[in-house]
Amino acid sequence: MSYTVDFKKISTVGLETSPVFEALAGLRANEARYFMNKYKHEFIVVPASESKETLEYVKRILKEERDIEFSAKPLETSSFQVENIKFTYVFYEDGLAINVMYALDDKKKRAVGFKLSDGMEIPKELENKFKFARQKSKLAGTIRGSFFVIKGEY
Repeated sequence: MSYTVDFKKISTVGLETSPVFEALAGLRANEARYFMNKYKHEFIVVPASESKETLEYVKRILKEERDIEFSAKPLETSSFQVENIKFTYVFYEDGLAINVMYALDDKKKRAVGFKLSDGMEIPKELENKFKFARQKSKLAGTIRGSFFVIKGEY
């Protein structure tokens, strides 16, 4: 069942099993606010159990581009297109959020982003591979993020 993320009243619906569920809910709300402010687009998530195709898409990109496979359990996903850009998100139980930004007509605007919820450790799959910048958020506390550019076609 899908859920429209409210960035004014943060909800932990769907994230309750995460040890950092409140911070992860804030991170999810932060993404919802971004898409509403920039594109007037509602951020809708679905349980990972109902979105196998989306999970496989993200897994394939991570594996083929950087040989990364996460052991954390995916809780939710979101996949949508705004203008000429396809966005795909996976929110994991450990507090990690992955987003794939894939411009359909511009190879220079394709990347995978990693965001770490406040209070979580850097996943072992990303240790010593990426440097994380810090960003303050009223909704999510301190977000640590990194990214890499996608080189292949997906």
